[in-house]
Amino acid sequence: MYKQKSLFITFEGIEGSGKSYQSKKLFKKIKKMGLRVIKTREPGGTINAERIRKIILTDYFDSKNTEKFDKYTDTLLYLAARNEHIKNKIKKSIFKKNIVICDRFIDSTFAYQVYGKGVDSKLINIAHKYILGSIKPDLTFILKTKISKALKRLKKRKTKNRYDKFSKSFYVKVQAAFIKIAKQNKKRCIIIDNSNDDITTEQKIFNKFLKVLNELKKKILVKKLYKQKINYVYMGIQNILIHFLNFLLVKNYQILY
Repeated sequence: MYKQKSLFITFEGIEGSGKSYQSKKLFKKIKKMGLRVIKTREPGGTINAERIRKIILTDYFDSKNTEKFDKYTDTLLYLAARNEHIKNKIKKSIFKKNIVICDRFIDSTFAYQVYGKGVDSKLINIAHKYILGSIKPDLTFILKTKISKALKRLKKRKTKNRYDKFSKSFYVKVQAAFIKIAKQNKKRCIIIDNSNDDITTEQKIFNKFLKVLNELKKKILVKKLYKQKINYVYMGIQNILIHFLNFLLVKNYQILY
């Protein structure tokens, strides 16, 4: 029987790329398979992280407020929310060998804060050394889309936060950053064009998940077989030593008597 192992999956992309929708679809499909799976998001995911999310996305976007957070204050809030999220949800879920699906993670921080707003990546890398530990995504879906399509999707949203109100040029810059990140991390990142509201996108994502899951099963099986082989070799050596010792005892007995 297959003993479930943890798998950390993230969805990335600009607003209107369809990442939240596709992450929900994958979550439902995995749940139907009978596997333990949770869906979460960033910023947010826990009580305290959601409180920070509210500050980031709502409170200081008030048009009446003339004083805005500096880009570094903004970045530190994201990192604070991530710390709460990892310590109180992601790490625990991975330890319990759950499949974790997260709507946004570290790639969004680099795409928006570093490439989009010019924050020094050193700050984020240093913070991540303390926040992430050994936590990193196993699989990342980066959804790209035509900017015009993304903007049309955003117009249909009933409720908007400040990230739904950026300029077209900003979204172009950030999407280019996501593509760059994906190309630098080809083993982990899969770029999927989601410009068309096509059901095949959903199937492509699910097929890739199944492929990664099967590869994980194979690795587990190989480790198991290797462990068995080592045990057999150890037992063989042990038996040889026992026979050799018996042989020496018999020889010594013959010499004495």
